[in-house]
Amino acid sequence: MAGKKYAAVVLSAGKGRRMNSTVPKQYLMLEGKPVLYYALQAFEQSMADEIVLVAGREEIEYCRKEIVEKYGFTKVTSVIAGGKERYHSVFCGLTELNQSGCRPDYVMIHDGARPFINNEIICRCAQAAEAFQACAAGMPVKDTIKIADEFLFAKETPQRKYVWQIQTPQAFAFPLIYQAYEELMKREQQGETFAVTDDAMALETMCGRKVKLVEGSYENIKITTPEDLKLAAAFLYHRKDLVTVKC
Repeated sequence: MAGKKYAAVVLSAGKGRRMNSTVPKQYLMLEGKPVLYYALQAFEQSMADEIVLVAGREEIEYCRKEIVEKYGFTKVTSVIAGGKERYHSVFCGLTELNQSGCRPDYVMIHDGARPFINNEIICRCAQAAEAFQACAAGMPVKDTIKIADEFLFAKETPQRKYVWQIQTPQAFAFPLIYQAYEELMKREQQGETFAVTDDAMALETMCGRKVKLVEGSYENIKITTPEDLKLAAAFLYHRKDLVTVKC
């Protein structure tokens, strides 16, 4: 990884409607700090060279003053406004990096509502990105999965050993993922509609590229519902200091 520039795009523009809270989930307090703090801290302490934080337009000033400045995140070079959907926000972050005058070689895209990312996962994603150009963190599912039909009858049961729950970060060669999102935006402007729920899907759909799956962690949950916040507090309470893994 020597000589390669890495950037992270951390997404914090979601509204978190399923949390049943007037405060977006990424700004809820977890052991005295905003959920977003933990994701930014992980990338601040990693081999990433810079971080672009994508927030809701009305939260930009809060993010700058109450998170970036308050906690001294020196690698956060930009706090910018996101878009209507997640994939719009990702494109905003990628465009910011593309226009910075010093494009990264690789970029990691991470949901700010996933506080338990760690340096070990970041390193695995970085290594896979260099080897395969595109990867996504995830874990094999523990439960049997059923594919439902439109009437909610079980239609199909995929083999569990091939089914993964996908997480972030997802890491890519920067030109490759930027090209995929440019094509996505272009086709959307032409009237096509997409339900792109993660960055691997954008690359698969727009460029037909395969994405390598990389081991994340069962603790690398996304805070989505009130139950998740309780679980996160338990993880944090019982978490031992992690040994820093150097890439």
